[in-house]
Amino acid sequence: MTRSPVDEVHLSRIVIFVIIFFILPASSCSGRARNIILMVPDGMGLANVTAARISKHGSNPLPLSFETLDQIGYQRTFATGGVITDSAAAASAWACGEKFSNGEVCYHRDGRPYQPNILELAMKSGRSTGLVATEAITDATPAAFGAHVPFRRCWKEIARQYIEESHVSVLLGGGKALLTAQEADPCGTAGDLLRLAQERGYRVVADRKELEKAVEEGATKLLGLFSDHALTPEYIRKPESAEPRLREMATAALRVLEQNEAGFFLLIEGSLVDRANHENNFPYQVGEVLAFDEAVAVVRAWVDQDPKRKAETLLIVVPDHETGGFAITGPFSTGKDADGEVETAWTGKKHTGVDTIIWSSGPGSERLGRAIDNTDLYGIMADALK
Repeated sequence: MTRSPVDEVHLSRIVIFVIIFFILPASSCSGRARNIILMVPDGMGLANVTAARISKHGSNPLPLSFETLDQIGYQRTFATGGVITDSAAAASAWACGEKFSNGEVCYHRDGRPYQPNILELAMKSGRSTGLVATEAITDATPAAFGAHVPFRRCWKEIARQYIEESHVSVLLGGGKALLTAQEADPCGTAGDLLRLAQERGYRVVADRKELEKAVEEGATKLLGLFSDHALTPEYIRKPESAEPRLREMATAALRVLEQNEAGFFLLIEGSLVDRANHENNFPYQVGEVLAFDEAVAVVRAWVDQDPKRKAETLLIVVPDHETGGFAITGPFSTGKDADGEVETAWTGKKHTGVDTIIWSSGPGSERLGRAIDNTDLYGIMADALK
């Protein structure tokens, strides 16, 4: 029997209906995500992005990897009691969904209750979790996702909570000296936290080769401490350095966490953009932004490997605040002066109160393509985990 054009149209509509409602993964329709990857270039402002792009491509307007994510919005960053946030209050707003005072890590010093953080929600849902940073792994941003402490310098207590309460699957970064120091931290926690991690079943690694070996051997609980404090800045890093770069730590974390069929939550922080901006150091800043973007490219390649994985992974790139009031100046149309250097200026060496950009893709990202408060990110991620 020959079908009429009308029949063909009806058949096409039925096929489209079936594809949308029955074949596409549920996450693509519901905003639910199996995996959430939150990537934070600490202290990065939009002018830092422009400078890194010019430094990499010159007058060629090719975007950086994170600039081509599906959604773009921006967030307000103020903390309790002031316009200017620090990293602890900013990360706590994301992790726990409410405003905090500077220095508080998902903890109210006045005794008010606080919500469980996003990492705890992920853990309770059966997902694995990971924290990666180029600063100390107990620094303010990762700390907000794995601990609740009144002061950001409670490094030992933060590490203890990672190990004994939050049960973070993957911890990669710096800060070995902070975990092994003899003296107690401001919260009163003392002892060798590195030894505690080993006693609790973590595979502990100290350099790139050990990290690669642990991943190849199928480690499921991994602690990598690659320096006493922060990792080496990109602009002075030597090629033969034994420290893994951010993109290598990101790759390792993904390989460990992807073993869990239930999914995972992963925070990846390019921590040293903030340090570079505090120092008003242009080569330092550009090197860290570009290294962060390389890590984003690695993550995006992992996401794009599998259509199902892409449909089930919420990827968010967002700075916690801006630092230094950086700007690109000068009369030259190419953005470079006669010596080939980008002309720059700074307003100071502290954090500023400006809004920061959010780039995102994946289930739930459509809710990020607008102006939001930093506390709104909590609800969006929590809904994606349901």
